[in-house]
Amino acid sequence: MNIRLIAEIARSLLLARFKQTLVAAIGVTFSITMFITLLSFMTGLNNMLDSLIVNRTPHIRLYNEIRPSAEQPVNQYESFKGMHHFIHSIKPKKDLANIRNSLAIMHSLKQDKRVMGIAPKLSEQVFYTVGTVDLTGVINGIDPEEESRLFFFHDYVTTGNTADLKNTPNSIILGKGAAEKMMVEPGDVITVTTVKGNKMQLKVVGFFQSGLADFDKVNSYTSIATAQKMMGEASDYITDIQVKLYDINLAPAVAKEYSLIYGTEALDIQTANAQFETGTFIRTLISYTVGITLLIVAGFGIYNILNMMIYEKMDSIAIMKATGFSGRDVKMIFIGIALSIGLFGGSAGLAFGYGLSSIIDLIPFRTQALPTITTYPVNYNPKFYLIGIVFSLITTYLSGFFPAKKASRIDPVIIIRGK
Repeated sequence: MNIRLIAEIARSLLLARFKQTLVAAIGVTFSITMFITLLSFMTGLNNMLDSLIVNRTPHIRLYNEIRPSAEQPVNQYESFKGMHHFIHSIKPKKDLANIRNSLAIMHSLKQDKRVMGIAPKLSEQVFYTVGTVDLTGVINGIDPEEESRLFFFHDYVTTGNTADLKNTPNSIILGKGAAEKMMVEPGDVITVTTVKGNKMQLKVVGFFQSGLADFDKVNSYTSIATAQKMMGEASDYITDIQVKLYDINLAPAVAKEYSLIYGTEALDIQTANAQFETGTFIRTLISYTVGITLLIVAGFGIYNILNMMIYEKMDSIAIMKATGFSGRDVKMIFIGIALSIGLFGGSAGLAFGYGLSSIIDLIPFRTQALPTITTYPVNYNPKFYLIGIVFSLITTYLSGFFPAKKASRIDPVIIIRGK
């Protein structure tokens, strides 16, 4: 088998039907271009939407949930044992929402090699006093440095600086929606009242905008020390310990482990955002399905062109076989033609796909709900380009295999006798 001769014959057949070959290559190019563009844009969009949740959500959240007493007083009387208790509307026992031994727990978590970092948090329902009106809200006491390092809090602060919470005593960063309700500007002083009746005046040092309008209307942030002082609690009063792991996939198992060790509730990110992850998976699946469908359609076009080429080149195939070419040689010629179309069309598709994705990446995309996004999101993951060229070659190979197999079985005696 002379590889150079087979390649030359395949090139001659390609050029003999150049227009049809070009149409097949354009079909592959268009399919790969749309596959790359669609997948890059959809996964970029998924990453953007995921970041709104994942960047702001701890991998594991430790907290103390208020629950009804497991052991009711009536169960403690021996005389009532074995009887049916008609008890309803059981109320939770009086308990604090803070995590007991929070400082010791945080110290222990820092020693865990699976943990990237921890950020303590104190959340409390409050009222923002606006003239004679009290607006309901939630104030979150945070460590500004850790919150920014682990959960990118600084990216959502559109006015002011996160460091001001630490550097300015009795300061607060308001959600954009809450600030608009109260018509306040940075530098103004607002009065915040806790559910216990404690009042405190806080200076507005900035606004944040998370992209979730309902969240921004009620939430605000201050330092943990300020929140503890406002509530009249000690320095170890913390309601949440936010944990970020090096590997997010470990979150469900590690959450169960922490719950048993520390005696707290532990919520992992997968459980908290199960519905959101399902939506991301479905959007990605649709993108792959559409792209692969386009490649299969292009494959049928190559199959039809090669079939027509075989019918038109029956004489040439018969002469080749009569002069010593084997059926395997003929098969290699037509598979080579198909792979040439796939390689050329696929490579051009990758280039056009990258170019079209780059153009989309430059299109302005501005919305008040997403202040940190300035252009349409695009993901340039090399994996998409590798998948595209591999599928291009596989599709064109299969499209050329069956016509090539048919060509390899042609009997030269029958063809020549018929002529």
